[in-house]
Amino acid sequence: MSDHRAESLTVNAAGLVQGIALVTFPAASGIFTSRTGYDLTSSQYGLMFAPQVVTAIVAALLGAGLLWPRFTARVSEKGTYLAGLAADLAAMVLLVASWGVAHQHAAAYGLLLAATACLGAGFGFTVPSLNTLTAALHPGAEDRSVLVLNALLGLGTALAPAFVAVFNGIGFWIGLPILSAVLLAGLIAVSLRLPLRPAGAPGQTQRHERARTGLPAPFWVFGLFAFLYGICETMNGNWSQLDLASLGVKSATASLALTGFWTMVTVGRVLIAVLQRWLPSRAAYHGLPFLLAVAFALIAALPHNAPGAAVAAFCLAGLGCSALLPLTISFGQEKLTSYETAVAGGVIACYQGGYGVAAFGVGPLVSAGVRVPEIFAASAVVAGLMGFFSFVVARGRPSPATLHPRPAQPRLAVLPRT
Repeated sequence: MSDHRAESLTVNAAGLVQGIALVTFPAASGIFTSRTGYDLTSSQYGLMFAPQVVTAIVAALLGAGLLWPRFTARVSEKGTYLAGLAADLAAMVLLVASWGVAHQHAAAYGLLLAATACLGAGFGFTVPSLNTLTAALHPGAEDRSVLVLNALLGLGTALAPAFVAVFNGIGFWIGLPILSAVLLAGLIAVSLRLPLRPAGAPGQTQRHERARTGLPAPFWVFGLFAFLYGICETMNGNWSQLDLASLGVKSATASLALTGFWTMVTVGRVLIAVLQRWLPSRAAYHGLPFLLAVAFALIAALPHNAPGAAVAAFCLAGLGCSALLPLTISFGQEKLTSYETAVAGGVIACYQGGYGVAAFGVGPLVSAGVRVPEIFAASAVVAGLMGFFSFVVARGRPSPATLHPRPAQPRLAVLPRT
């Protein structure tokens, strides 16, 4: 097999495995809060994601050259990608280790916090690098290659809760992080042997110096939208299983609902990308938040023990979320053309901020006696506000040429200045 084909297959496989690793913790929420598992309170479960948010934001800003511009001159694209995979691997190993001391609450929780911190760094480093690498490996077919990569990433997020349900069904839920660790270790071993550098770049440690640093004031319109989106997506991704458990839905069905959510996120992105010729992506951008608001209202009104309705409602929520984040980056990149890489990194950082608000902000509310369905009802208001705000974000802008964000340009020979 040629190096080029091996590189392409490896990058796509890394996208799939990154998706699985990313959703492993939310998919196992029932284990974390179960008395026979880690026995975490809702507040402790939510706070568990705080380190992930911090490290994901730091990694995204580093990769975009916004936090420390010299980082992008000192570390190659391959180096950033491998650092992300190594951080993901550390997260899975720490998760497995935490299960070994689950009866020692303080020790187990400390390991969980360290694991989510590593996972955040893995996400922040790996995903942007994968987008850049797959585009560089397919000159002339960048849009298709990025679409395929993101579809595989989405497939991974959908597989994680399904795997948890399968492994939990045989009494071995820890099989998922073990499987992820094996796959990540294999990817690292294969990647180390491959060039993994943009075509035409004379060396893998050399990068292209970005023309601009920092973010202009107009960026924050896109950043605020991404922040609101992060809240909405995380309500579904992190709290769906606890919500359904409170309604008497079996854990296997709750996992199916989460799988349905992530599946429809991916299907929606691909479908809107394919239908752009007939349905302008700008129209989808305005309509999806209101569809998401309807889904939140349906979730909030779910009756006790209604598995079919629960799965359908979360699938609808996934469709509502589908294209909002990539389109926000695309609108921002087309408006702020001199800041393409910075816009992508900044939007991801703002999205992670919203993720943090929902991930560890809901827990204290539940501990204070607020029911999870009531929080989903409030989320419908957030989604509705996002719908109205979409007209501000896209004001005066045509539909983006592509659904998925533009990857960073290949990094060429520029040595760090002394």
